[in-house]
Parts: sequence; structure tokens; C-alpha cells
Amino acid sequence: MEGASGVSARGLVRTYGTRRALDGIDLDLGPGVTGLLGRNGAGKTTLMRCLSTDLEISDGELRVLDRSPERSTERTEIRRNMGYLPQNPSFYPHFTAFGLLDYMAVLKDLGGRRERHEEVRRALRRVDLYDRRHSRIRRLSGGMRQRLGLATALLGDPRLLLLDEPTVGLDPEQRIRFRDLVSELAVRSTVVLSTHQIEDVAALCRRVVCLDGGRIIFDGSPGELVDRARGRVWEQDTRPEEGVTSWRLADGRHRVLLPVGAPAPEPAPPGRVAVEPSLEDAYLLLTGAVGGGR
Repeated sequence: MEGASGVSARGLVRTYGTRRALDGIDLDLGPGVTGLLGRNGAGKTTLMRCLSTDLEISDGELRVLDRSPERSTERTEIRRNMGYLPQNPSFYPHFTAFGLLDYMAVLKDLGGRRERHEEVRRALRRVDLYDRRHSRIRRLSGGMRQRLGLATALLGDPRLLLLDEPTVGLDPEQRIRFRDLVSELAVRSTVVLSTHQIEDVAALCRRVVCLDGGRIIFDGSPGELVDRARGRVWEQDTRPEEGVTSWRLADGRHRVLLPVGAPAPEPAPPGRVAVEPSLEDAYLLLTGAVGGGR
């Protein structure tokens, strides 16, 4: 694997009854930010829960921070050195923001009272919630609660940071601050970012892993994924025929994505102009979406 700061999976399987949510995942992760993309039901959250030791694997081999989650003593050590923000974090509504983080710091065994409280204050400042440290969680807005969840994940400077849809509810300014913070952490830590927000992946990730049906269908850089879409994206004046992904733009033109293997329509429709593909274009083509915008 990629050293003690990463993850190594070989033939990883997770089943729910007869359904394979993860179907033979091979993956090595080291320092830096890896974006995890996939449609709903592709297996992203299941993979994140396995990496976080929240779910046991059904088959295969998994090592996290050079330890096995299957051994209770090693699982405890993994959790002390890992930060995890689940997709829908739940909190005790009567706790204060400070009280919740202090409670989580106790669970992670982050030193004595003075050292622990200093770490809690530091985490609150990093997510811009220090001035709300005495507020009850039930009185915080949705965006504030999301930032509080991120603060719990940041406690103790984790060597592995797992973030499942971390920017939901954040305004543009908060998203920029989040990206800056994650980029700083990724210098020395392994960060896995599972999201539907393609712009976050484009801004943060050196590596993209795409899942579909519990399997990895792409593993490479954002640039390599975009290269796959070159020559298959254009804009035109008229609405295209069925069988392609398309949507109407603000100026009334239509952006069109041509699936791999499909021939471009001839004669060329009015105003057709090839354009530079975005990461979102490439992702939609990779996952085989067709007929969008109808």
C-alpha cells in the first residue's frame, strides 16, 4: 500500500443479501485528495463506510493506515487517526458546538482536558464556528451543522480524512474556504472526497475514481478523464435528436454530448461548434447517460 498514511484494498466485496454493493474493488490511496464519483447506488457511500470501519467487508482484503479493520485493537487505532464526515451526520441537538466536539475528542482520546479543549477550539476556528461555540446544535443552520460535522472530522489532524458530500449546504464563500482547508490537509494526509459536486473534484483532486455498479470504471487524473470526451462535445442552435445527452443553455443554444460509439449526425445541425469538454461532460459520457435535458 501507499505507506502508513493510506488505504489498500484487494478484491473488496460488500454484499447486502444477494446484492453486491461493492464487487471486487482494487484500490491504493496515498497522500493527496482523491475524488470518488458515481451515480446514486454506485457504491460510493458503502465504500466510504468500509474505509471508515463502520461496515465490515464481506470478502477480500482491506488495510487502512497499515492496519486491519477486522482486528478490534487495530480498528481502534485506525479510528484514532482518522476523520470521517458521513453523508448525513446526526448530532445530539441539546449539545453545544463546543460540547459536541469535546465529547468526540474524548472518544478519540486526544490528551488531557487542557490539551483537548485547545484542539476543540482550533477545530472550531478552522471551520469558522468559534463564535458559535456556545450555541445549541438545534439552533444552528444547516450549513453550520455541516461545518460542525467537518470540525469533528478534523479533530486530531487525522492522517486519513473521509468526506462524504462535505459541501452540501455551504455557500460559495464557505466552499472556497473548505477547498483551501482540504488542500492544506492533503499535503500530509490521505483525503477521500465522495461527492456529486463535480466542481469540487475539479478544484481539489489530483486523482478521480469513478464507481458504477460497485466496480471501478475509471481511475486516473481529472485531465485524463476529460481527454476521453474530446471531440464528443459541441453546441448547436437546435435541439438534437433523441439518443444523446443534451440540455438548453441560458442563451438558447444546446450543449450536446455524443456517446462513445455513436456517429455524429450528418448533415451538421445549424450552428454546430465543437467546444472544450468539462469534467462534468466527461463524467456524464463515462457513466453512459443519454437523453438528458428532455
